[in-house]
Amino acid sequence: MDIQNRLELIKRNTEEIVSEEELLKLLKTKKKPVVYLGTAITGRPHIGYYMWVLKLGDFLRAGFRVKILLADLHGVLDNTPWEVLERRYDYYKEVIPLMFKSIGVDTKDLEFVKGSEFQLKPEYMYDVLKMSTFNSINDCKRAASEVVKFGDNPKLAGLVYPIMQALDEVYLGVDVQYGGIDQRKILMFARENLPKIGYDSRVEVMTPLIAGLIGRKMSASDPKSKIDLLDDEKAVRDKINKADCAAGDLDNGLLPFIKYIIMTLKQDNKTKFIIKRDKKYGGNLVYSNYEELEKDFKNNKIHPLDLKNALSDEINDLLSIFRRNRVKLNKLSELAYN
Repeated sequence: MDIQNRLELIKRNTEEIVSEEELLKLLKTKKKPVVYLGTAITGRPHIGYYMWVLKLGDFLRAGFRVKILLADLHGVLDNTPWEVLERRYDYYKEVIPLMFKSIGVDTKDLEFVKGSEFQLKPEYMYDVLKMSTFNSINDCKRAASEVVKFGDNPKLAGLVYPIMQALDEVYLGVDVQYGGIDQRKILMFARENLPKIGYDSRVEVMTPLIAGLIGRKMSASDPKSKIDLLDDEKAVRDKINKADCAAGDLDNGLLPFIKYIIMTLKQDNKTKFIIKRDKKYGGNLVYSNYEELEKDFKNNKIHPLDLKNALSDEINDLLSIFRRNRVKLNKLSELAYN
């Protein structure tokens, strides 16, 4: 794959890259660049995580080495109880690799790293303290405001969060950090502050957030807004059937998931999105790209119930790998979250 095709693959479904010029230079000068994404060990992973799983798959196909930081310490900084931290780490360590298997991406260049294995080392903590001397409370709170749950009486822990995330770029030895657009303030905090303590800034890549089924950001703390990876087929169908989806109205939580997840998978697998309908209603509808589907939905050529049924089928196919491992996963989940 030539450099331009690699660049276009990385740019696919992104909202912002800081900066594209730096990314292009990186592709031209380094044979095997390294990218990382950090996921804090907090709530139960849900299907919204497929947004970043697919994007990391793009990085893998573009010739990158990919590191996923299973950020256990970031989890407790964002209110995960200490007593369940290790159990939640065990759950993440089991389910995230299955997500990559479910999309069929080659993971030979994928590595998982546990945060506490390097973040407690003296040199790392020295840099945490050093960076803290360059930033005010307001600087850190502003950087973490879209990510950390501060509440009315913010804890000191949340202010440490962006400092550690900035330093993770250095101690993981990466060229690129990738995250959702909600991470933007932290990623820009890293670019601004790493040079202050003698380190180079990195390229920052951001993708849109997947809306929840009820129209907000898909959240692990709101069961109605998300589909859990361990939901059975009936639960998936029930949640999708209850989702807001008015005829002809593009403002709903289903279309973004179809656009960024389902149609991306269809494109990669060279398959089509099929909406099954009885012949008396015109028969099946077949789509090779999202734009055609959106146009037909807007023009009331697709009934919301038909769209919901088709999406339910796709999600249930995607989650079949978790159901094949349900005994082990349910046990780990009960220890971590019940």
